[in-house]
Amino acid sequence: MLSAFDRAHSVAPEGYSRWLIPPAALSVHLCIGQVYATSVYKNSLVQHFDTSQTAIGIIFSIAIVMLGLSAAVGGTWVESSGPRKAMFVSASFWASGFLVGALGIATAQLWLLYLGYGVLGGIGLGIGYISPVSTLIKWFPDRPGLATGLAIMGFGGGALIAGPLSRQLMSLYDSDYDPNVATSVADGSALTWLFVTLGIGYFIIMMFGVFNIRVPREGWKPAGWDPATVREKSLVTTAQVSASNAIRTLPFWLLWIVLFCNVTAGIGILEQASPMIQDFFRVDGESSVAVSAAAGFVGVLSLFNMAGRFVWSSTSDLIGRKPIYMIYLGGGMVLYVLLALIGPTATALFVLLAGVILSFYGGGFATIPAYLRDLFGTYQVGAIHGRLLTAWSAAGVAGPLIINGFLDAQGKPGTLTADAYRPALFTMVALLAVGFIANLLVRPVPSRYHEPAKDEEEEVAA
Repeated sequence: MLSAFDRAHSVAPEGYSRWLIPPAALSVHLCIGQVYATSVYKNSLVQHFDTSQTAIGIIFSIAIVMLGLSAAVGGTWVESSGPRKAMFVSASFWASGFLVGALGIATAQLWLLYLGYGVLGGIGLGIGYISPVSTLIKWFPDRPGLATGLAIMGFGGGALIAGPLSRQLMSLYDSDYDPNVATSVADGSALTWLFVTLGIGYFIIMMFGVFNIRVPREGWKPAGWDPATVREKSLVTTAQVSASNAIRTLPFWLLWIVLFCNVTAGIGILEQASPMIQDFFRVDGESSVAVSAAAGFVGVLSLFNMAGRFVWSSTSDLIGRKPIYMIYLGGGMVLYVLLALIGPTATALFVLLAGVILSFYGGGFATIPAYLRDLFGTYQVGAIHGRLLTAWSAAGVAGPLIINGFLDAQGKPGTLTADAYRPALFTMVALLAVGFIANLLVRPVPSRYHEPAKDEEEEVAA
């Protein structure tokens, strides 16, 4: 059956508009972006399974680790099989993850939730994350930053839809659940039906992307675009590098460090957003920021995260990938220092500083595929991107460990102040400095790693 989704059956016909590809990519990324909204029902799961926050939080960690591993292992298969088959497999794993998770909730078997949402869902995340991105890069060789920003913006925005949607569904399935009360929790039946509904709904939406995705035909290039312009830009190659050769190069590992540092620093704020703003404005044990306002702050950060994925990535088409990462990392260092030193002086200033930091976090995700395309070409850019996403998996573990480690040493949750966060924030500054140096060291890939030369214009357009 999967042969119907082969690359050969998804080649775009003459005159097919490339602007039909971003909506197909968005349909996948908006769905898998739900992984950022797991905190919405976290407390309900804690009560249902009668376990700890840590035990439930592991589900998210498993999903992110599996995202990186499946993207790394399956990246070459995604390139050879084509986006249609890859996106179908992603939709199947993502939906089955919810359904197996629902079974785990219904039977009170936590390990089934780990297996379902964590392992199966995580595989769907990894395959679904890279397949639309590599296709967009091939359709937009003239504006790869814009293209990847469009898709990955959807991943950042998925939580904005999934958060309110999940609350409303839980209130529909459990009349005692109040979506406007932070301490309200849904019962096990509501959680089961929430997972069933999301699994089925996301599968249907992702199938829209499956049936509408196309790959460009051999020799296609955008109207009016001259591939020769690629040669005029520094660090942008017209050669092609395979995934197996890419991981043998220094530029690949320098970009791994860059992504790891940028993501770790961003997660430092994202993972602690709600309690962080309350703690920064705590005086004599009482915070001037209400729980509802802290929840609103999380929403604002999501908007900055999503907007940064599109705005900064598109900007990289104009100023280049290396300079934009100098802004992400160098600017991030300055902003973290300001957040630590003057963040507690005004709520609006704190929100602005944290928001810009999160926009750099999102921008880093959206720009990295275009950076890889510049250095390694389009030949197996999806597979190379998949291998690089192991940096995200590592950061997903390191970021929370660093932040929580410092905070645990400072005192109990609900009693901390801005002073407790400064050691962690300055640690993030040091991490960003490492990433800044790694970015400065990025150089073109040596020619010995290039694939045998073909007609350059065909290669750039392929």
